[in-house]
Amino acid sequence: MKKTLLLAGIAAFLLTACGESKSENKEPAITKSGLNPENFIADKDGKQTNLYTLTNQNGMEVTITNFGGRIVSVMVPDRQGTERDVVLAFDNIQDYMTQSSDFGATIGRYANRIGNAQFPLDGETIQLIANNGPHCLHGGPQGWQYKVFDAEQKNSSTLTLSLTSPDGDMNFPGTVSVEVTFKLTNDNAIDINYYATTDKKTVINMTNHSYFNLSGDPNNTTMDHVLYVNANQMTPIDETVGVTGEVVKVDGTPFDFRTPHAISEEIGKDNEQIKFANGIDHNFVLNTAGNVNALAASLYCPETGIKLEVFTNEPGIQVYTGNFLNGRQTGKKGIAYKRRAATCLETQKFPNTPNHPEWPSAFLEPGQTYHSECIYKFSVE
Repeated sequence: MKKTLLLAGIAAFLLTACGESKSENKEPAITKSGLNPENFIADKDGKQTNLYTLTNQNGMEVTITNFGGRIVSVMVPDRQGTERDVVLAFDNIQDYMTQSSDFGATIGRYANRIGNAQFPLDGETIQLIANNGPHCLHGGPQGWQYKVFDAEQKNSSTLTLSLTSPDGDMNFPGTVSVEVTFKLTNDNAIDINYYATTDKKTVINMTNHSYFNLSGDPNNTTMDHVLYVNANQMTPIDETVGVTGEVVKVDGTPFDFRTPHAISEEIGKDNEQIKFANGIDHNFVLNTAGNVNALAASLYCPETGIKLEVFTNEPGIQVYTGNFLNGRQTGKKGIAYKRRAATCLETQKFPNTPNHPEWPSAFLEPGQTYHSECIYKFSVE
């Protein structure tokens, strides 16, 4: 009897050991969007990159990599109930590391352009690094979209990323501690909250740079997408795509989207501003007065019925119609991203605000906490 029990115990132990071995070696689950998390594991700057998956009770799925705090996929249902991935991205970490892009990125320290790559600060001139003609764009050539954030996934729907940017990072003053929380809510919204503190006076302006194509097929352009922007004014640009410092009314211009209509109705017009940007790449002055519950903008795809609504506490939103995509970058499913294959809706302080004290300030001082919120809410019409 004892011998039988001993043999049974050994057999049970071996089965358990084998089960543990199989569990340890099992392949990571492929996401709904077809991504393999193993393809996002790499070491950079002494940290590990990974892919994180958020889900809600409706089965919506969002994936994010801590390399640059980038949204990699957003799976939402169309009017037929078919789930579609509505953002442009790469399907592996190596492409992110070797190809310059802002796909889905958390942008900092300063989203958009700072004119002539400099700004005044308490009687001094801070000289930044020009990486977009004469301007400093999106924090310089090694902005936060190329940094590895520390990650904490608090639950199945919430991811918090954190980063410490040292004093002098891309020539910006101050050691800045930043935290970004992505929460996928049960009303199919991605609620993004940015927080930052500094030990020296500095500037900060953060945004998310997702490239949206609500058809779910980036072989299509987004020119048929219906755009709404809750803005009576915009900030015009010059031939370098830097803002002129003016604020003008949108009345009678290709930038009046107060009544929703297709982007294609405006983007081909004979207009100097359209020519300067090769399309739309402009900051709109929102009417929402910082009210995060007021609709700032929306984008709608007639083909799929998918609608994106944007809410923010920021004073501006940059609308960019993918004018400089050129087919050289191949993303998910082997699709080459051609011109105007996506539209970006980037909530923000105005471009070049540090050089325009009359605009809502982007300066942050010790003892203050920067907070910015952007909500991307998806639905079907």
